[in-house]
Amino acid sequence: MTIFKEKVHEEYLTTSEVKELLEDVEAERAADEERELRYELARAIEHVNRFAFLDPEESVELVEDLLELEKVDEVTAFKIADLLPQSRDELRAVYAQERYALDGDELDEILNVVAKYA
Repeated sequence: MTIFKEKVHEEYLTTSEVKELLEDVEAERAADEERELRYELARAIEHVNRFAFLDPEESVELVEDLLELEKVDEVTAFKIADLLPQSRDELRAVYAQERYALDGDELDEILNVVAKYA
């Protein structure tokens, strides 16, 4: 017998937003002396502390600005906001799995938006 779970809701978050949420969880766990910080949670906190470069508000603004561009979908916008690519090659790596390739002008347009925040 197989039990399937229904996906009720899905929401993308930037690393900066996750960092803010995990800080709340960490503070809650620290307040309760009997609750330990599980390994997975500790690693997740370590990861977001290392890779969250923007404030949560800035990262959301960056995603919104990227979504205004024609060739940027929601998933890609969140990837770009997390990675903050600085060159065409880094940005091409984000688009490597897509069925289309961007030309130089489109890449530069995206990089200009990222440069405002990086």
